[in-house]
Amino acid sequence: MPIKLYCFGESGNAYKAALTLQLADLEWSPIYIDFFGGEARSDKYLSEVNKMGEVPTLIDGTLKLSQSGAIQQYICDTYAPQLGGIPSDKYKVLRWVLWDNHKFSSQAGITRFLQNFLPEEKRSQQVISFQQGRLRTSFKVLDNHLADREWIVGSNITVADISCCGYLFYPEPFGFDRSEWKNIDKWLHRIQGLPNWKHPYDLMPGSPADRQ
Repeated sequence: MPIKLYCFGESGNAYKAALTLQLADLEWSPIYIDFFGGEARSDKYLSEVNKMGEVPTLIDGTLKLSQSGAIQQYICDTYAPQLGGIPSDKYKVLRWVLWDNHKFSSQAGITRFLQNFLPEEKRSQQVISFQQGRLRTSFKVLDNHLADREWIVGSNITVADISCCGYLFYPEPFGFDRSEWKNIDKWLHRIQGLPNWKHPYDLMPGSPADRQ
């Protein structure tokens, strides 16, 4: 029975989980959640899928799991240990996943939402500028780290890479221009060159074009 992933294309956090499943070469099925229509906050979703109202949610047999980092770790532990890195790198990988969740994707997700999905009259340019400033600090950290290496940890892709790239393939503007960050750009090209890689809007159902 294939793994199910409740997701929607616009979600960078869902993309982290979906891309991990994809690069692990697992059989899985995306289950579209109309997040912008309120489905993740519906009584049915809260009672039957995820009481926290979160996307992504993974179901594998009797296991039900949310939070992209936890889902990624489960995939590594259960199916694809290579994506967790060599054993001596385990905590280095975890360190970067946590950095991404708290310092990088969290800022990118908020900024992208404010700049693209919130009604124009509610978009605070002061808040967006503040968020973009914080993001530039994170871009600099990642770009500098990638100056002398191909992958974030070790000699192959790990969930540290998959986590940190979660929002960087999206076309909507949020303060990220690949041409400004040459090391990040090269790293993203390496990820795109992997055999099973797919763009988030090709990997998961749902995109802004569907709501126009």
